Amino acid sequence: MAKYSFQPQGVCSAQIDFEVNDGIVSNVRFTRGCNGNTQGISALAEGMHIDEIIRRLKGTNCNGRGTSCPDQLARALELSKNQ
Repeated sequence: MAKYSFQPQGVCSAQIDFEVNDGIVSNVRFTRGCNGNTQGISALAEGMHIDEIIRRLKGTNCNGRGTSCPDQLARALELSKNQ
């Protein structure tokens, strides 16, 4: 199991922590951000395959920012696949 920590850009969240084990994502935790939304994203991602999360969340836009907490999670997951 690998643990990752990612500092998102352009969103309210300051950090995203998660674990990946054989392509399955667990223990997603956002520091700051919209509490209900980030808890929901974390719960939905729990136990899901990394590629499915990326496919579903990448490109999600929050108020014209060009990114969002879900998009930043997708980006973090993509980076973790390359490490």
